[in-house]
Amino acid sequence: MTPFQHIHRPSFFAPAGAVTKPVTAVTPADLDGATLPPDVVAWAKAAGFKADSGSVLAVPGEGGIVSRVLFGLGSDPAEQPFLTGKLAKLLPPGDWSIEAQGIASDHLALGFGLGGYSFTKYKSEKAKDARLAISGDADAADIERQLAGILLARDLINTPTNDMGPDDLEAAFRALADHYGATVTSIVGDELLENNFPLIHTVGRASAVAPRLLEMRWGKKGNPRVTLVGKGVCFDTGGLDLKTATGMALMKKDMGGAANVMGLALMIMDAGLPVDLTVLVPAVENSVSSNAFRPGDIYKSRKGITVQIDNTDAEGRLVLADALAYADETPPDLLIDMATLTGAARVALGPELAPFFTDDEALAGKLSLAAKETADPVWRMPLWMGYDKDLRTRAADITNSPSGGMAGSINAALFLKRFVTASPSWVHLDIYGWNPSEKPHSPVGGEAFAIRALYRVIRDMAEAGK
Repeated sequence: MTPFQHIHRPSFFAPAGAVTKPVTAVTPADLDGATLPPDVVAWAKAAGFKADSGSVLAVPGEGGIVSRVLFGLGSDPAEQPFLTGKLAKLLPPGDWSIEAQGIASDHLALGFGLGGYSFTKYKSEKAKDARLAISGDADAADIERQLAGILLARDLINTPTNDMGPDDLEAAFRALADHYGATVTSIVGDELLENNFPLIHTVGRASAVAPRLLEMRWGKKGNPRVTLVGKGVCFDTGGLDLKTATGMALMKKDMGGAANVMGLALMIMDAGLPVDLTVLVPAVENSVSSNAFRPGDIYKSRKGITVQIDNTDAEGRLVLADALAYADETPPDLLIDMATLTGAARVALGPELAPFFTDDEALAGKLSLAAKETADPVWRMPLWMGYDKDLRTRAADITNSPSGGMAGSINAALFLKRFVTASPSWVHLDIYGWNPSEKPHSPVGGEAFAIRALYRVIRDMAEAGK
């Protein structure tokens, strides 16, 4: 089966058996050794090519036609395992093949696909003409599905809210489910109150588009149970505690958690992993109107915990609270939530590292190892119970926004922890969902975080049968 695509795009990869031209990956030392033919070395030196990281030089053959391309790796290729993303933009048209010492074959291919991505839904742009052959020792199908999952997340985040509101997110959710034969249910509008999802309703009720809880089920009962929960705030004005114009500029990405769990679900389903999968997305828009929730309001959550609203801009943890409580009622073997939750996480770790919180030491070790092996970085942050007291408030059980402004990402994680009491293994990832600067494998825009590492953890879990 071809992996699901949110937006149709041509393949980044040459078909099996295609006649290809070589890309020769070189370090500066290779230009001074016996690795390359003398005429190629002479051409490189005449052109001033120094094999700097990501540099490209076309080498002419007979009749001046390009016979090969030199691709600079720099002095330490391991520093940038997805450097081949630059090739997708710089290679001349045609089918190409590459080998590079020090970079795994799957990273070469995946990097090329990731770097070739561009969000063209609203632009007239010519398709890329260069394609790369996937090395025979790489798992082409797995590379394709991982790429599809990442690009799905990017596409969803990059789409503006006028085309990616809660109803549009549901349409994309259903399309993904249909592709893999999964089932979907949706609880919309006042049905949320009837079905005891009061916080999801509270956050989303001021929008012209009704809030909803989306649920996808796939797989076979009896297999290890995995539940993914993704924050789906399709736009966040901040509510009555209104954000500044600058603060609102990127808030189309506030459904990045939903986009990421959907990308992860794609990988799981496309691989046919033997798991019993549930995906939950509370999809809302945090808007301003006469019925918007207010600072000082108190609401009872699905779990029965009462929450005082001390900041309407701390809405993501509210919708996650109801969704996590629901997931926890039938405890899965592994419960994962992903959310663009706090600016404090960005202050702590910047835009490239995905912080994660868990009390499960074994899971923490597995996720950290998988992140290293897949070059998909994460960093563990503490669920420091010493700060749990900061959630207490006089009028309700807890506040959604402790005062003081310190340990913001930890406080948010501790808030969520209140709603996960039965699941044996839970991890919360506070992701950014956005790449603010150009990288070889990632243009500026929506980005997937940690889902390749999580896919590795879930795959290993499925293969072990627990």
